[in-house]
Amino acid sequence: MIYKVPLVLAPQPEGGFTVTSPLLPELVTEGDTIEEALENVQDALEATIEMYQDLAWQLPKNVQISDTASPVWLEALVSTR
Repeated sequence: MIYKVPLVLAPQPEGGFTVTSPLLPELVTEGDTIEEALENVQDALEATIEMYQDLAWQLPKNVQISDTASPVWLEALVSTR
């Protein structure tokens, strides 16, 4: 399944980044680098979805992409070296 989730990456004073989602406030993860933080989002999203299912909560509309044959708008962070 594909999910479209807005993310906020917040740099931490001690280093690293915390990732949250305004659409899914239960989704919280972190990483020492942006790349690591974004890699950890998949596990955090899976745990959040599982929690929603366990509590019989509905995911917000438009989070789940069911039509993978159509284009999907995506914004991504890309760093150059």
